[in-house]
Amino acid sequence: MARDYYEVLGIGRSATADEIRRAHRKLAKEFHPDKNKSPEAPKRFSEVQEAYDALSDVAKRAQYDQFGRVGTAANPTGSRGAPQSGGPWQNVDPGDFEEMLGGLGGIGDFFRGGGSRRGRSGAATPQVGPNVDLEVTVDFMTAAVGGHRSISVRDAQGKSSAIDIRIPPGIASGGSLRVAGKGQTGSHGGPAGDIIVAVRVSAHPWFYRDGMDVSIDVPITIVEAALGTTVDVPLLKGSISLRIPPGTSSGKKLRVTGKGIAPTGKTAGNFYAVISIVAPSEVDPTDSASLKSLGEKLANPRENRWQ
Repeated sequence: MARDYYEVLGIGRSATADEIRRAHRKLAKEFHPDKNKSPEAPKRFSEVQEAYDALSDVAKRAQYDQFGRVGTAANPTGSRGAPQSGGPWQNVDPGDFEEMLGGLGGIGDFFRGGGSRRGRSGAATPQVGPNVDLEVTVDFMTAAVGGHRSISVRDAQGKSSAIDIRIPPGIASGGSLRVAGKGQTGSHGGPAGDIIVAVRVSAHPWFYRDGMDVSIDVPITIVEAALGTTVDVPLLKGSISLRIPPGTSSGKKLRVTGKGIAPTGKTAGNFYAVISIVAPSEVDPTDSASLKSLGEKLANPRENRWQ
């Protein structure tokens, strides 16, 4: 008695069409006699093809699930696994052969049929059109909070048209977007390909990002650093009055939780104010004497630091 087809492919009876196809590709590649020289390989390869031929066809699979065999009128008296017509291989995508055989000559060309895949009737099989690669540059804020951009595409006749694309919040430079069905026209009635848009993000004058976190440099005076202060700081949306505690050093990061980039359906990043102490370029004699007097009272921050 022939082995259960689901068992042959190593899948459950509720397997989807994609799961069946992936299982077939994996096993056919593993047991193809041109690659696997074990004595059992031809038999296992034949079993895999027979199982795939039955389960990849909706009508055959329904017959098999109901009667435990495939054939004309469910072939109630015939042997299990007898194909209805056309023999094995009839449902296999030629591209799968090329991947399974890893570039072995002959059979790939046979199934390509001289450049067009053809069904059992001899008619050319519909083919998906090629994808179109484009590039768009968006500003920092659009990439951070999301927005829309219009891109121009040109069809096979050279006619240009504009397509609106949505920029999702949080996309980084180097990311890509897919516009389904707007690529080049398919052949033999096949669907159009897609547009693949590579995204480049321009720099911002004062914001910069690390993942979903956003930072901004906040300059303060030496007096503000010593005594503390409150400054208004712009955020991606709105602003905040940020308290800077006394004794804050240059390079200190003050965090505003959850005010960074907020990708759809994901946790928002944080916003950081990076303190930069700006010393005065000129000091009058009176202030200079005061600063010198203060400096003599302060501990040396470098003492024992490099010992």
